[in-house]
Amino acid sequence: MKMRLAGTAAAALFLAACAAGPDYKPPALELPVRWQLEEPWREAVPGDALDKGPWWQRFGDSQLDGLQQQALRNSPNLTLASARLAQARAMLSAADAARSPQLGLGARASRLRISANRPLTNYATQNFATVQNDFALSLNASYELDLAGRVQRSVEGATASAAQLAADLENTRLLLTTDLASAYFNLRATDTELDVLSRSIALQRRALELVTARHDLGAVSGLDVAQQQALLDSTLAQVDLLKKQRAQYEHALATLSGTPAPTFALAPDLRPIVPPAIPLGVPSEALERRPDVASAERAMAAANAQIGVATAAFYPSVMLVPMVGVDSRMVERLFDAPSLLWSVGVSATQVLFDGGRLRANVDFAQGGYDATVANYRRVVLTAMQEAEDGISGLAALDRAVTQSLAAVDSARRVLDMATSRYEGGASTYLDVISAQQSLLSAERQAAQLQGQRLQTSVFLVKALGGDWCGVASRSAAAEADARTGCPAPLRRVAGTR
Repeated sequence: MKMRLAGTAAAALFLAACAAGPDYKPPALELPVRWQLEEPWREAVPGDALDKGPWWQRFGDSQLDGLQQQALRNSPNLTLASARLAQARAMLSAADAARSPQLGLGARASRLRISANRPLTNYATQNFATVQNDFALSLNASYELDLAGRVQRSVEGATASAAQLAADLENTRLLLTTDLASAYFNLRATDTELDVLSRSIALQRRALELVTARHDLGAVSGLDVAQQQALLDSTLAQVDLLKKQRAQYEHALATLSGTPAPTFALAPDLRPIVPPAIPLGVPSEALERRPDVASAERAMAAANAQIGVATAAFYPSVMLVPMVGVDSRMVERLFDAPSLLWSVGVSATQVLFDGGRLRANVDFAQGGYDATVANYRRVVLTAMQEAEDGISGLAALDRAVTQSLAAVDSARRVLDMATSRYEGGASTYLDVISAQQSLLSAERQAAQLQGQRLQTSVFLVKALGGDWCGVASRSAAAEADARTGCPAPLRRVAGTR
């Protein structure tokens, strides 16, 4: 008997150590060892342990900082993601509780009459009707022997799901801050364009006064006046279109910061903003930092655990159900020794035939896992694409901004020369009109490129998963690098825009 008990215990321990279903192993990915770089990027020493932080403070704009803090306090999307994470953690606690015995306390007090005509177990015995009390108190316990690892896989799945929702919360925070920064920089770029139009309108009004005066003196025809008036009217129409765009960006900022749009207003601000130098690291580090990649990876772990839960249903379910209590017809004798009762039992159930339901559940779980693997690969490829887009786009925009500023200077010189030639009678007023239009186009293009460069910087920060080295501001970045040795894996060449 002792040998049988020892063998049974050893078998139970062996089964408990071998949980049903496959152990989770993340799929291997073939990642590039470096980015495709072009000027003004250059490689430096790669760093690890890059953490996230208030990356927007690197732009050195106090108004943006205030909007970001307001958004982090008031965003309903963050509140929703936090609530879902709290639910997942509660489900993890519930799943983990299945590893412990379940205890219950039962009590009963009743007065009952036993029928005199109840069925007999012996016809030689006569029944009598009796009225009596019944008082009982019991402590019940139940414990599932996790022989097939169902509970273990359930805990693994709940742990992965909680980690996935924690990553989703971080991703929601990253998307919120990048969307707000994008809308803010769009608004600032629109303010710059409106300022360009305002200065162009003032220039065009002065030109209209000049050509009108020359017309009144009979020096030029009415065609010159009409051409200048048409240019002025066209520029004024563009102002209304830009004001419409600005209002939309302002409304978006209101919603992102958790403020009703009718009560939100942001005054124009023409201060220049210089995007920070953004370290890149190696491609594998982007996967470690991006919360959407982490979420997709944790989804795979959760789906893999579900395969184990479904597979465990093929094995017996064994429950230990001990009970101890007291039962008496008199309260004063409830805790006497003769009132004691107890039981020790084991219940086991095993499915013998289900028409293929359990196998279908396993196939369903396997299909869910395969879907999460495909989604993980998709998210990784998208992450690589977005980072490369940001790197190449920012390098191209840096060069374009430099060229656009040179184009503005050239357009101003052309306008000065065209005006002088017209006043000297060497050219027609059409040359002045063309020069004014060229200057307006060049200044607007420069303003738009400045805005696109800020937008692309935000896009690259998003593609790389957030801030780096936990430095709170651009001004503190250099000090922190010198003080703590915070590495800059890929940094702009000094002196470039």
